[in-house]
Amino acid sequence: MRGLNLRRTEAVLLALAVAVVVLGHASAGLALSGELPGQLAGFAASQVCLAAAAHLAVRRYTPYADPLVLPLAFLLTGLSLVLLARLDPAYAARYDSAPASTGQLVWTVLAVAAAILLLRFLRNYRRLQRYLYVAMAVSLALLMAPAFFPGDTYGAKRWVYLGPFSFQPGEFAKVTIVIFFAAFLVPRRDALALTGRRVLGLTLPHGRHFGPIAAVWLLSLLVLVFERDLGTSLLFFGVFIVMLYIATERTSWVVCGIAMAAVGATAVGATEPHVRGRILAWLHPFDIYLPPDQRPPGLVSDQAAQALFGFGSGGVTGTGLGQGHPELIGFAGRSDFILTTVGEELGLAGMMAVLLLYTLLVQRGLRTAIACDNPFGKLLAAGLSLVLALQVFIVTAGVTGLMPFTGKALPFLAQGGSSMVANWLLVSLLLVVSHQAGAKHRAREDQFRDDVQETASASPELSRI
Repeated sequence: MRGLNLRRTEAVLLALAVAVVVLGHASAGLALSGELPGQLAGFAASQVCLAAAAHLAVRRYTPYADPLVLPLAFLLTGLSLVLLARLDPAYAARYDSAPASTGQLVWTVLAVAAAILLLRFLRNYRRLQRYLYVAMAVSLALLMAPAFFPGDTYGAKRWVYLGPFSFQPGEFAKVTIVIFFAAFLVPRRDALALTGRRVLGLTLPHGRHFGPIAAVWLLSLLVLVFERDLGTSLLFFGVFIVMLYIATERTSWVVCGIAMAAVGATAVGATEPHVRGRILAWLHPFDIYLPPDQRPPGLVSDQAAQALFGFGSGGVTGTGLGQGHPELIGFAGRSDFILTTVGEELGLAGMMAVLLLYTLLVQRGLRTAIACDNPFGKLLAAGLSLVLALQVFIVTAGVTGLMPFTGKALPFLAQGGSSMVANWLLVSLLLVVSHQAGAKHRAREDQFRDDVQETASASPELSRI
């Protein structure tokens, strides 16, 4: 009965999410052309079918999973389709570019299908712990693959091009790397929690245990140097440090990790032109409008300045869906800088609403980690939630000027097939862990009820009560 109630809650929330997405699509069409989009009925049907398929799969394979995870992921994905449909006419007029919303819908269908397949075939997440070294090898291959393929995008090597096809291996690596970190840390957490000498009031770890963090630090630097991918490097190293802290409960690991990240970023920023250009755009965003001979050397992009202009013009309530000019940022307005579209047209209120959706999704993942009594499952759920949180923070901080822009895509919202499929696989893994934690909780409740009934039947006094 408890599983049925959870799925009823999920169905209601999914229906609300579909309604919000369809109304948003209709609103964008009215704002752009004064009439409803011609394909509105087909779009609504596609959203209903996707939501129904995902809900039925969860109901069949993970009935005790958290009822909020799927609706939150679906709503964020639907908002992506609305924003891209709104941006397509502007980009077609300014850049003569092909529509992105149709391709994004296709990738959404593939992503949901991949998530359903994972729910079907991965019935027990503990099986993943056996494949520690497989996950490590796959993660290393995905992280380093772009360095061995020609071509880059805006100075960074994130893509692998295979004929007419291309994908971002780093998006899939964030899932496999969490599996590897969880499987690696669980049997070693007691040794890594041992303390060494005390320096400046901080108890440092034993020197012999610095090997894992040094290896991950070195690999993140290699990604930064050879692929010039600041976002993946930060995400990769950051999630390891946080998972290490969760496993050991030692603040000293966090301090050491921050210090190592600062040293590495400073060294690479001083020697790598692409990274240096990102830092200059962060420190001096408006210097791009100075005469060329007065600009800081290496400052070549106005995206940071255009993003700040967009946020400023949006204010608190926004200019209205379809009434802004996010296309001025360039092609990144549909991918890396799509949050600027939200801030300009929906204002601070709309942007905070989107960020709260991410926050709630992360909170449900962390709640799953707390409810899980298996150490591997606890670290896996926490790692998946935190890799999502870190990526959202890195992207948001970059486009708002809190830190240098990294080029990472905003999960679910930004254009991109690799990102969409990887994030839905992440959600599917969270559902599997959540289901098994919920099923164990239900089993304990049933056992307690049976024990009470057995005791009551054996005692006449209790039976009368």
